[in-house]
Order: sequence, then structure tokens, then C-alpha cells
Amino acid sequence: MSDLGSEELEEERENDLGEYEGERNEAGERHGHGKARLPNGDVYEGSYEFGKRHGQGVYKFKNGARYIGEYVKNKKHGQGTFIYPDGSRYEGEWADDQRHGHGVYYYVNNDTYTGEWFAHQRHGQGTYFYAETGSKYVGTWVNGQQEGAAELIHLNHRYQGKFLNKNPVGPGKFVFDIGCEQHGEYRLTDVRGEEEEEEEALVAVVPKWKATKITELALWTPTLPKEQAPSEGPGQEETPRTEGIGEDTEESQGLLEGFEGEMEMRPGDEDADVFRDDNREFGYDVDQANASFEEEEGRQSDLQE
Repeated sequence: MSDLGSEELEEERENDLGEYEGERNEAGERHGHGKARLPNGDVYEGSYEFGKRHGQGVYKFKNGARYIGEYVKNKKHGQGTFIYPDGSRYEGEWADDQRHGHGVYYYVNNDTYTGEWFAHQRHGQGTYFYAETGSKYVGTWVNGQQEGAAELIHLNHRYQGKFLNKNPVGPGKFVFDIGCEQHGEYRLTDVRGEEEEEEEALVAVVPKWKATKITELALWTPTLPKEQAPSEGPGQEETPRTEGIGEDTEESQGLLEGFEGEMEMRPGDEDADVFRDDNREFGYDVDQANASFEEEEGRQSDLQE
């Protein structure tokens, strides 16, 4: 979903005087509160200073778009809301006519981005919420793209790792609500399309997941005061370990064989299409992971007996 909206439309220029009703200074310049009807059909009503839009105002484009916010010397600067012709809108900070600082963009498909902006693009820390799936990307952005350390949160699991050009790369882990973590890494793999007559096949780079081990969730519990701590006894159960139950043993290697190469992510063409279908995008089976986790847990129990 693009957020390069219709604020690119040209607003009133200094020489496009049009019709004006309002206050002026001694030099005859627009100064104070006024309303201008531009030759191109746009309308501005708000504060002027020495002939330029300056302060709070409302600018209405003839195509239905409008900006409500602060101006500095004819440019959007400060806090403001821009409503686009398609119904999407941006609420936040502006600098020199561009989205810059902290702001929220509400997309026409109900997706939202909340975070930092730089020179009109998502840049810095931010959260993108995908309305269709309920998933969200929480992490860093560079020049409008998902890049750097981040967490991709789904309804029943999450992925933690690094991203580059919207795709996960390098080491990371999947955290499942069923009670396990799958560690591994995403490796970039070339995928060739179907060859056409007298044309070279298209090559796409697709990140492919390779699992290395499965562990229990690393849960944190508060430390109780000594007087409230239960006394140790022969019938006391041991606290579950947070160490990996699938270490580099022959059994854990066999468990992971079923996962190798199964989690595959396709490169997204647009932001709203990147993670539309969790199972389709990543290609893993949560039930399979749950069964494998329980099977391994049973093996550990037999070894202890």
C-alpha cells in the first residue's frame, strides 16, 4: 500500500493570488485571518503572515483532498492531518511540506502505520498493522522499507529476527504459543520462473527458512521473598528448565529434518501483500510443530526414567 498520497498536488503559489477575503497589513499583504479561492479551484482558509500561509489553516483541493494543520511560510510544517482522495489519511508531524517526525498513516484497506517518518518515508522505529490478518510488524524501517531488527507478530506465533527489503534474513526464531521456540535462519535462494521462447527466465530471490533446533519457551517468573518460598521436600516437583530440549543430539537432528526448507517466504510487491496469509507465506504447520514438540518431550521423560 503506497503512502505517497496526493499531497504532491501543487498548492497555492505566491503569484496565484485568485480571490481573497480577509485581513491585510499596511503593505497590502495578506496578513491575519483570511480565505482565498485559487484559480485552479483549491480553497484555503486560515492564517496568513506577510502574504504567505502561516499558522493554522485548512487547504481544500478541488479533487477532495484536504490538509488541516500548521503552515510556515506557505509550507506544511508542524502538526497536521492530510486526508487523501481515496479516504486514507496521515496524522502527525510535518517539516518543509513532508511527513517528518512521528505520525500515524491510516490506509484505505484499514492497515495502519504508527511510528517515525523522515523526508516523507517511514524511517526509524515503527509498527505496521495488517488489518486483514491481524498481524503486525514491530521494528525498524529504512527509506520506507522494513529493514533491521524486528518482530513479526501473528495471532498464534511470532518471528523475531532481522529484515532486509521487506524480507527476513539471517538468524532468527519462531515463538509458538503451543510452548516452544524454533531457532534457525533465513537463507536467500534463487528461484527461476518458467522460461519463455527466446527469453531468459526471470530469477527471484526468495528467503528460505532452515531450522537448527527446537527449545522450550524461555519464561520469566518473579522471585518470591524467602519467607514465602516453599520449603524443599522429597515430593516437590522440579521447576521446568528453560534450556533447549532439542540440542545437538541425534534425536533432535531427526526432529528438525521435517522442518528444513519448509518455511518459505515470498517477496512482497506491496506492503499490504507481504504477509497476507500466514501459513501460505511461511509454509509451516503449527500442528506439526506441536506434535514434534510433544514427541520430543516424551522422549526426554523416558530418558529421565
